[in-house]
Amino acid sequence: GDARVRGQTGVVSERRGSYPFIDFRLLNNSALSGEVGTKKKVKRLLSFQRYFHASRLLRGIVPQASLYLLDEDYLGQARHMLSKVGMWDFDIFLFDRLTNGNSLVTLLCHLFNVHGLIHHFQLDMVTLHRFFVMVQDDYHSQNPYHNAVHAADVTQAMHCYLREPKLANFLTPSDIMLGLLAAAAHDVDHPGVNQPFLIKTKHHLASLYQNVSVLENHHWRSTIGMLRESRLLAHLPKEVTQDIEQQLGSLILATDINRQNEFLIRLKSHLDNQDLRLEDAQDRHFMLQIALKCADICNPCRVWDLSKQWSERVCEEFYRQGDLEQKFELEISPLCNQQKDTVPSIQIGFMTYIVEPLFERWAQFTGNTPLSENMLNHLRRNKAKWRSLLHKQHSSSRSNDHSGQVTGSQEQTLNEEETP
Repeated sequence: GDARVRGQTGVVSERRGSYPFIDFRLLNNSALSGEVGTKKKVKRLLSFQRYFHASRLLRGIVPQASLYLLDEDYLGQARHMLSKVGMWDFDIFLFDRLTNGNSLVTLLCHLFNVHGLIHHFQLDMVTLHRFFVMVQDDYHSQNPYHNAVHAADVTQAMHCYLREPKLANFLTPSDIMLGLLAAAAHDVDHPGVNQPFLIKTKHHLASLYQNVSVLENHHWRSTIGMLRESRLLAHLPKEVTQDIEQQLGSLILATDINRQNEFLIRLKSHLDNQDLRLEDAQDRHFMLQIALKCADICNPCRVWDLSKQWSERVCEEFYRQGDLEQKFELEISPLCNQQKDTVPSIQIGFMTYIVEPLFERWAQFTGNTPLSENMLNHLRRNKAKWRSLLHKQHSSSRSNDHSGQVTGSQEQTLNEEETP
């Protein structure tokens, strides 16, 4: 297909700081036409923003996000933070402020240099920076959770995981570059609503990907479009770039929460049988998939102040979706009803059924390293704090006959939802 087939989903406007605006004519396209338009129409819907972005670059207009209008004091603090980028208590919110909202670009430039990827792959620095800006710009800044700061947070976590001795001793430069790129781009152009929402509103992306890993497929294809457009890897042999594109897809598609059990069962089997051979590229790739899955949902394993911010952000995004569903008289999705689904109850369920099983297996793989132990300790402490907050909510709401407990239906749907 066309290398530039990507762009905004048409779900959320680009008005910074505004409440999400939904173009229901686009979302309900198939209901109006009986089919999601022609191939040409879908291509036009997906490619407009990429084409516009490319035309700006061709005219030599530097994207605004690449301008670093910071005084030396801020830059000095940002540089100091980068010297500690491998620490688990790295504050990505502070780093984003110090870099004037350019945390993802700044972090990626630093990590590509630290890991020797620029020299190894003979990458052009201007082209590399331009590509990173394209990726950062493709995140929706008005999303409370799925934005470029989340991508930077996942990338920093991935960097920490790539340094774990059990993995680091076997990784090739290609593995490292794939891991960092997949982490940075795993949610590009996320519309701030989940897959069930896109399906029930008959969005063109749901039709395009036949209701299977809709968002993840879009994130992957968007990334490939930007890679090709930037010509970052144009100097490499065609078979190498094709392999990179396919492996990026395999990594990004692994973040689909619907495939959680599939990966957990496979990881458990490998660990129980002790048959992981990291000299084998296939086994290394599988562990990169697991590492990315961990990085994507590591928020509950961060220090409380950071973890709490992420929890509130993702729930705010859920509630916004619920408000949209209510506005258009659709059934409100699980976890998206602000009146019934409280932040503590959502987080306790998420930690119990999604996060704990994965990170306990990750710790088993790494050999209970200091990082793995640290993450599990944070996870247990944070869960206890949410339980305490939930208990306080129950105590204060009993008089109103209101309960915020985790229900059986919530537990069931945690495996069906796009969760932090």
